[in-house]
Amino acid sequence: MAVLSKIRERSLILILVIGFCLFAFVIGDVIKSGGFGVTRNIGSVNGTDIPVQEFLEKVNNLERRQPGISPTQASNAVWSEEVDRILFGERFEQAGLRVGKDHVINIFAQAPQFAQNPQFLNAAGQFDKAKFNEFLVNIKTTDPQMWGLMEANTPVAETTAMRQIYTAMVKSGYVATNNDAKARYEAENNKVTFDYVYVPFSSINDDEITVSDDEIIAYMKKNEKKYKSQPTRSIEYVKIEDKASAEDELEIRERINSLLNSRVEYRDGKNDTLPGFKDMKLEEVPDFVNANSDIKYDSTYVVKKNLPKDHADDIFDLAKGEVFGPYVEGGYYKVTRMLDKKDGGSVKASHILIAYKGAMRAAPTVELTKEEAKAKADDLLKQINADASKFGVLAAQNSDDPGSKNNGGTYDNITPGQMVPAFDEFIFNNPVGKTAVVETDFGYHVIKVDAKYEAVRVATIALEILPSDKTGDQTYAKASQFELDATEKPFEEVAKAANLNVVNVAKLLPSDESIQGLGSQRGIVLWAFSKDSEAGAVKRFDVSDGYVIARLKDVNESGLMPVEEARLVIAPIIRNEKKAEQIKGKMTGDTLEAVSQASGSKVSTAENVTMGSAMVPTVGVEPKIVGSAFALEAGKTSGLIVGKSGVFKIATKTVEKAAELPNYNSYLARVEKQEKTAAASRISTALKENADIEDNRVKM
Repeated sequence: MAVLSKIRERSLILILVIGFCLFAFVIGDVIKSGGFGVTRNIGSVNGTDIPVQEFLEKVNNLERRQPGISPTQASNAVWSEEVDRILFGERFEQAGLRVGKDHVINIFAQAPQFAQNPQFLNAAGQFDKAKFNEFLVNIKTTDPQMWGLMEANTPVAETTAMRQIYTAMVKSGYVATNNDAKARYEAENNKVTFDYVYVPFSSINDDEITVSDDEIIAYMKKNEKKYKSQPTRSIEYVKIEDKASAEDELEIRERINSLLNSRVEYRDGKNDTLPGFKDMKLEEVPDFVNANSDIKYDSTYVVKKNLPKDHADDIFDLAKGEVFGPYVEGGYYKVTRMLDKKDGGSVKASHILIAYKGAMRAAPTVELTKEEAKAKADDLLKQINADASKFGVLAAQNSDDPGSKNNGGTYDNITPGQMVPAFDEFIFNNPVGKTAVVETDFGYHVIKVDAKYEAVRVATIALEILPSDKTGDQTYAKASQFELDATEKPFEEVAKAANLNVVNVAKLLPSDESIQGLGSQRGIVLWAFSKDSEAGAVKRFDVSDGYVIARLKDVNESGLMPVEEARLVIAPIIRNEKKAEQIKGKMTGDTLEAVSQASGSKVSTAENVTMGSAMVPTVGVEPKIVGSAFALEAGKTSGLIVGKSGVFKIATKTVEKAAELPNYNSYLARVEKQEKTAAASRISTALKENADIEDNRVKM
């Protein structure tokens, strides 16, 4: 009763606590599902949403299928697939495309695991649909797991088939006419000869012409389609490395030196002498290395070229028990002791593989039976035993091993266990010069042992050269102070005072992962695109080897290229336009001679120039100039013409038209093929340019 009384007294508090818990529960669910007003979609294409959950599942699946791919790379790949899926799906629906069983089988037939599998090939070595259909019928009852995998891949195959059909339809819509063919023929064979005076843009120094940001922006706005861009960010950053100081390195060197010689330690009430790395028994070395080294002991025998590059000679020439070092290699202080040497640690061998039908990984084109392959291998062995110098030529002509046939059939520095057992056993158990035919699961190998190398077994104590706690604290303090100063003072000024180099990154895209000079730094990209990050914001980031302090220089949501990036492309165009006006002022006169005298440029002649090449001698490709020459009547002089590389005045001398052909079929076929190839490669780009695509990945 006392308990119930207490509960009643505190009922208001309980209600508030319970209410708060419920509220927290709801809030947690809201956050997990996208938050208040936050999209649950990763993006959309023409109004078709791409749900977050489905997108992330596909990214995870791709990461599992392709070990080593980064999350951002997987995200970009899946995003591209999803955009294409929706855009092409719209076109498939509009075109009324449907595919059947034969279409799907044709797609499977293009996969190497089916196309090259002897199980599905006919007598001519071609993919046999009947055999493949029989395989599908059988696995439906005998191998449910395989059947499920085939069913899971069928929608992908259907989409691929529809895309091939759609591409073929688009390509078939591109046709060339006789007029197109004739125009190509004339462009390549009509010839014009003309005189010209040319004043290059390079006659005026670039630094005499200024191009402002406003001029670049105005130019982009006139050509918005050409210079449109995703939202971008530009940043600048400095990197402060957290690395060992000179004092740290000295301390690590002293530590490794202390391990070399015997030392006295006080143990169990008395002094005990402990052997050092140099003088301990060889059998004690592995345990000593494992107890004292940052890299564990490796018992493998290695050849000289696999020892540390800068010290290979010194280490390889050690006598058994001798020690080399300390030395620095790969960010470690090291000492190495020779434990053993043996002949034949690795082998150089040449072989010719003769595969037979049904052998492991035999190509579909292989037709030899096992007996025929053995007979061929025996015959090749006879030829090699008669003249060993023929081995390389015979390998190139006969070997079914693509990995070695083009280098004389040779594999160098083969270590035990690298080859299949029978091959391995022969080359390691026979002397140099020995030849034989050896059978493996891959077929018959004609083998010759070319050389054997001495190998060594060494023990190495390695201590990583890392900054001490004191150095790490100093580096952290320096980075923190820089971040603080850079929020109040100009970034360049703070960097100069700290003796640090500033790196500028002109264009970051929402999907970027890597940053110039830093590698994979997705966190910095996400910060730059965060809605809370404004131009001028400064932030410190921990990286694997120190700290990066970044400043957000520019936020570009205009849909146009960043000015700094556009300047590289547009500034030369505007600069040349300004130069052209100055040059025109010098090229006065109605005749070439008058213009030559006024400008100081000589009169030159271009002979037999075609529109197809549009090459002006000593100048370069100038299609506008050559086209103008063709358009002028013989004996006529043009006005001033601005070309790609300068300003011209031309006078046409002769226009020689090529003789008409009875037909232009060869040109017709060439033009049509080129247009169809180009059309197929531009479909995806064209669909994306005209689509309404919303990408929310950077907000996730």
